[in-house]
Amino acid sequence: MSKRPGSKIKLLAVLEILWHHSDENHILSAVDICQKLEEYNISAERKSIYADISCLTAFGLDIISAKSPKKGYFLASRSFEVPEIRLLLDAVRAANFISLKKEAELLEKLFAQLSLNQALTIKEHCSNVIENKSENEELYYTVDAVNRAISKRKKIKFDYFKRKLTKRMTSAGETKSFVLSPYALVWANDRYYLISNNEKYDNLMHTRLDRMSKVEILDEEARDFSQVSEYDGKEGFDANDYAKKHFHMYSGNLETVELSCCGDLLDEMLDHFGSTIPLKSDGKDRFLIRIHTATSDGFVGWVLRYGGRVKVTKPSFVADLVKEAAQKVLEQYE
Repeated sequence: MSKRPGSKIKLLAVLEILWHHSDENHILSAVDICQKLEEYNISAERKSIYADISCLTAFGLDIISAKSPKKGYFLASRSFEVPEIRLLLDAVRAANFISLKKEAELLEKLFAQLSLNQALTIKEHCSNVIENKSENEELYYTVDAVNRAISKRKKIKFDYFKRKLTKRMTSAGETKSFVLSPYALVWANDRYYLISNNEKYDNLMHTRLDRMSKVEILDEEARDFSQVSEYDGKEGFDANDYAKKHFHMYSGNLETVELSCCGDLLDEMLDHFGSTIPLKSDGKDRFLIRIHTATSDGFVGWVLRYGGRVKVTKPSFVADLVKEAAQKVLEQYE
């Protein structure tokens, strides 16, 4: 093959043509590829395409030489398969902390991983646009800055936006500045949270990334998370474990709690707390589990949503918290 720059550009163009225009249902012959090369202002003979295909295959690309329904070539595999792209697309669309503008940019990048025909098929079956998307266009910068701060173990400064109720019964925005020690990013309850510490307190706090702006990495060293959490720092901060223990991302004191659950809740409990959690019988069609969780308003609300199908049996003070909350709900209807 010629080593002129033009021949190298042609090889790249052939790869791009196969990437965007071929798949198992859309086979390109050597003549088809030559015609598409004309769009790149590249003139090529059919025989040279065979050499290009051979070169790309030798490099490791999964290019299939087809005999039926027509003779030609197609790119059989890419970085992501169609089902994988569909899963990622749905995740991006469901994430309401991503703005509509950023969502559109991400979707196009994901579609670019497929052939044009594969992408078109997925677009035709995509669900409607998710409403209530964030309007914060700084999310990418925020994630990048926070990640770098966590890696460098530095504090961050940022503005935090929150809505409040006015005397006229309307909502108004309120922005406050914070200086925090960042530890981890957690996606929970369809929100993206930063787990951090405010040096005024010896605990962890949760802030939504879509409400953060103007993030600045400070020179000041972050406070070690072992000073404000149960994690000792030897194995790092376990964000997944932390999220499981804090319902709806409410903070609170960690306690060992025993729950009595209806038998039909087995799948749901194992999905949330893990399939290895020990189970114990609690009479007919009920089972007991023990969990280590934050006894916060989030946990109490989670128990109440099951009515009598989930009951706190130990410790008694946590059961009392649930009783008090249930009584307050009852009083609203009396």
